Amino acid sequence: MTGEPTQCVGRVPKNAAMMIEGLSPLRHDFQVNSTRESRISPTARLAALLFALFLTGCRPHDFPQYPSNYREYAYVTNGGSDTVTVLDVVDVRVDRELPVGQHPVAVATSPTRNEIYVVNAGAAGANGSISVIDAEHNTVVATIGVHRQPLSIDLDADGQRAYVANSGSNSISVIDLKTRRELAQFGTGELPVAARLAPDGKTLVVANQQDNSVTVMDPADGHVRAVFAGCPGAASPVILTDSSKAFVACSAGHQVMVIALENSKTRPNQPDQLEALMDVGRAPVDLALKPDGGEIFVANSLSDSVSEIYNTTDEVADTYMIGADPVRGLVSRDNALLYVADQRSQEVTVYSIDDGRRVAPSLHVGDGPAAMAFSAAGHLLFVVDRLSGDVAVVRTASQSLFTLLPAGRDPNAIVDKAFKTQ
Repeated sequence: MTGEPTQCVGRVPKNAAMMIEGLSPLRHDFQVNSTRESRISPTARLAALLFALFLTGCRPHDFPQYPSNYREYAYVTNGGSDTVTVLDVVDVRVDRELPVGQHPVAVATSPTRNEIYVVNAGAAGANGSISVIDAEHNTVVATIGVHRQPLSIDLDADGQRAYVANSGSNSISVIDLKTRRELAQFGTGELPVAARLAPDGKTLVVANQQDNSVTVMDPADGHVRAVFAGCPGAASPVILTDSSKAFVACSAGHQVMVIALENSKTRPNQPDQLEALMDVGRAPVDLALKPDGGEIFVANSLSDSVSEIYNTTDEVADTYMIGADPVRGLVSRDNALLYVADQRSQEVTVYSIDDGRRVAPSLHVGDGPAAMAFSAAGHLLFVVDRLSGDVAVVRTASQSLFTLLPAGRDPNAIVDKAFKTQ
């Protein structure tokens, strides 16, 4: 990896690269960088660079300058390959592919250490595990055993503990990330698919998909404070930045459950209670919270729409037709744009939140977009294409596809990690 990357990275499609002095074909694309200079003549390098700049319309401000000790990687879990693809974000290329456990399905990054945590669901009926990746060297340094079919992971603000939802064991594993061991196992409802820790660290909200319920518990000792029934296919819990409310998608129905949480600043000394069941579209499968905590956007898979929820008043502001089978939403850091992955198409739809309209045209990516992540600077959007097995790299400044990078089989989740070495 180069320490001082150029501001613009150019890429040439495979066929174009082959026309330049008979170069051998490369998978997906051709990258012009220092690692290939020894094999390419000066004339070929110049031709490739000019062609790449023509294709990408590359502008200096699209790619930040980084100090020599800056590192940034994106980690993609490949459920069908039992691997994690590591993408070098600075040079926009595949860095390596790491073997992990069986059937990785989720991934999280430490807020305090240069570590990545991969949830391996394992074989049917067998226990799963957590693979720990050292981000500085991109190697697997530990494996932590959990229970049957883990599906999600969430970390506390200090990066000391992780909470893993074991869907096959109806439990939550509490992991000490420093000692790499399980501290406790808390019981939940049937088939917990996601557990989210409140920002203040005082509440754990668990979506139990099979028994259509939400468990609210104390993360310190697993004490169950409340169980709320009546949320068919409970999934994708989110908690407001002030820890006052939890929102849970009822994915087998057409509603979002709103729970007012105890011990919040807005509700001192009051218990957890059901606040609302809001009608949205059919099969709401994902909730995307704005970074400022203002609104939540609901991806309604079977309605091909997105619903906007006002968090303060528990009102559905409106529902917008968005694309074929929206399954994931991601709001830009400036709270201005909502990106929606439409799984039944090869598109990501961009919605202007302030203007209340779609930004046309939609972004063409690979087949079956299912997960997304921004780079640390926000200049790139990575879209995991589950069916075509690749990652689309989108430039957010120009709202255009920059390149496609290969991943493994059935890629399903992604996180970005940026840091500086000593």
